[in-house]
Amino acid sequence: MQLYNKYNKEELIQRLHAEDFERTTISFYRYVRIDDPQAFRDELYKEWFELSCFGRIYVAREGINAQMSVPSHYLDNFLQKLDGRPELVNMPIKYAVEDDGKSFYKLTIKVRPKIVADGLDDQAFDVTNVGKHLTAEEFHSHIGDPEVLVVDMRNHYESEIGHFEGAICPEADTFREEIEMVVDQLQEEKDRKILLYCTGGVRCEKASAYLKHHGFQDVNQLHGGIIEYARQIKQLNLESKFIGKNFVFDDRLGESISGDVISHCHQCGRKCDTHTNCANNLCHILFIQCPECAAQYDGCCGDECKTALHAPEEERDLYVKAFQRKFGNRKAFRKGFSQKIEHFDLRYE
Repeated sequence: MQLYNKYNKEELIQRLHAEDFERTTISFYRYVRIDDPQAFRDELYKEWFELSCFGRIYVAREGINAQMSVPSHYLDNFLQKLDGRPELVNMPIKYAVEDDGKSFYKLTIKVRPKIVADGLDDQAFDVTNVGKHLTAEEFHSHIGDPEVLVVDMRNHYESEIGHFEGAICPEADTFREEIEMVVDQLQEEKDRKILLYCTGGVRCEKASAYLKHHGFQDVNQLHGGIIEYARQIKQLNLESKFIGKNFVFDDRLGESISGDVISHCHQCGRKCDTHTNCANNLCHILFIQCPECAAQYDGCCGDECKTALHAPEEERDLYVKAFQRKFGNRKAFRKGFSQKIEHFDLRYE
C-alpha cells in the first residue's frame, strides 16, 4: 500500500462529508526516544490508514505530537493499538471540547527534527528538568492570586481569541520568540510562582525546562493544557477562568470554552473570533473576519487580495511578483494587521 495520500483536497473533503459515521477528535504527545523515526512513521501510517484515521502527526527522535480524527467505532481499537507500542503505552489522550467530526480530512504523518519547532539547542540545557504538572483544579485555584504570574505560551493569534484571566500574553509570532520574550520579560520575577499553559501541554514541557535553566525557581505547568482544563472544569462544575475560544490547529481553527467573544474582526472591528486564511493564496494570511466582511471581501483580507483573487490567469505572474515584494514573510504581518492593508496597485508597485 502507499504510505501517503494520493487524492486532491476537494475529493478528500467530499469523501469526508459523505461519511455516514461519527468521528472523535483527539490529541496527544509524548517525549520518548524513537530510534528510527522513519520506520516508526511508516508503521503508524499503515496501522492508522487501515482504521480510516485522519490527522496531522509529527514524529521525531525525541517523540510524537499528534492531533487526530478517529472514527468513533474504531476508537477503542485505536487506543488498544497505541497501548501495544512500548513508546505509546498509557498515553494521556485529550478529547476536543467542540467536535463536529470534520477537524481533519486526510492522514499526514511527517518526520521532523523536533515534535515542536522551538529552534532551541537541546544540548544546552536539561530538557527533562520540567516544571511541576498541575491538575486543572490546582491551576484554577491559583488564577487571580496576585502573587502568581500566569503566562500564555502560545502565539499571539491564539491568545487574541481566548486566554486565562490576567494572563501575560506576549505578542509573539513563533514559539521560539515566545520563550525568549518570556525569559526577558520576567527577568526580575525569578522568585515568583510561574504558571505556564498552552493548548495541550506539549509546548510547556520545553518552555518550563528552559525557564528553570534560566534560574526561575517555581515553575508550574497546566497538565493537558487548555483542552484538558476545559473538560475537567466542566466535570467539577466550576466556572471557567479561561475566557473566550481555544485556538486549535485543524480545520475548526477554534473551540469555544466560555462562550465569550473577546476579539474583533480585523477589518471592521465588530466582535468576532472566527479565524480564516485569506482566500487569495498568494497571501493566505491568517486573520479574524466577520461574516459581513467575508461577504464584502470574498474571504480576502482586503481589496488588494480580492482583486488578485479574481484576476485573469494571464495576469497572475504580475501579482505573484507584487506580493513577494510587498508582503515577504506573511507571519510578520499577523501583528499590526492594519499596517498590512494599505491601498496600492499591485500591478504597478
